[in-house]
Amino acid sequence: MKSQMSYFYSSFLFCAVAVVVAWFIGGFRAALTVSFLTVLETSLSFDNAVVNAGVLKHWDQVWRKRFLVWGIAVAVFGMRLVFPLAIVGVVGEMSPIRALDLAINDAEEYSRILTSAQHQIAAFGGTFLMMVFLKFFVARHKTEHWLQMIEKPLTRLGKMEAIEAALSLMALLFAAAMLTGDARAEFIIAGVWGVVIYIIAKGLSAFLGGDEEGHVHHLVPQGVAGFLYLELLDASFSFDGVIGAFAMTNNLFVIALGLGGGAMFVRSFTLLLVERGTLSRYRYLEHGAFWAIGALAVIMLLSAKYHIHEAVTGLVGAALIILSLGSSVLANRRKGGAHPAH
Repeated sequence: MKSQMSYFYSSFLFCAVAVVVAWFIGGFRAALTVSFLTVLETSLSFDNAVVNAGVLKHWDQVWRKRFLVWGIAVAVFGMRLVFPLAIVGVVGEMSPIRALDLAINDAEEYSRILTSAQHQIAAFGGTFLMMVFLKFFVARHKTEHWLQMIEKPLTRLGKMEAIEAALSLMALLFAAAMLTGDARAEFIIAGVWGVVIYIIAKGLSAFLGGDEEGHVHHLVPQGVAGFLYLELLDASFSFDGVIGAFAMTNNLFVIALGLGGGAMFVRSFTLLLVERGTLSRYRYLEHGAFWAIGALAVIMLLSAKYHIHEAVTGLVGAALIILSLGSSVLANRRKGGAHPAH
């Protein structure tokens, strides 16, 4: 069996190359920024790795490899480089070439346009992640609970048709009430699209994946639609990091290198969790990850009005995952299960 560190060799290599490239772009400060952004993205997205592992454990080796190889290219270059350019192009009503020229030659204006759409990005990402969070907990056939006083009532709510969409839209409207004027309308429209895109992505995944009856309640069938669903999930996790990165630097390429390094480590953690069967040994770890997703969704919706430091987001997610891991260890001991050494 591979050693645990061997899963991270490619990630460390990528980060080393990224730091060297950043040095040539902007000297020591740029290299240091890439290092900080890599750590930030990894800490903010560890719950993403857990959720990815929960999906990939039901896929065969072929589709796992496709996601981990092709997916990293989409995650690093698509979501961290191309997607912000697309946002600037749409918001600034300019061509992709003009957006790229702006990023290279007028980084401050590029940053201003991107951050001006922060409330719309937060609404889309917040409602998409809220749907992910609720879909896991309102599943009618869910029998295992971590925070039973909360999770059991949520499971009973699953008897109501499309309750996750209703609750997500209610959260969107509550957050929108804090805004005024055009910002409120833009926030609501972007949030509604987050719900719509989730429903379409999940629906296509189920449709192209065949009948899911008898399978795990949150199973995402392997295939192109499942691949796209996981990439959309990754994009929603990256929104917060992309916007927050502009507090450190306006250089698009330094940001892409730093966040790309974090994405590499997330993929390494995903592979480790899948191949070591970690989710099977720690029964509540996945629950903790989905609670962290719920917390991130709420924080993103609130961030349209209030500035919430990225460190807070990372600490909340880490605390929930650590607590769920501790609960899993205690549950294993109580049931007499063998406690894994790693």
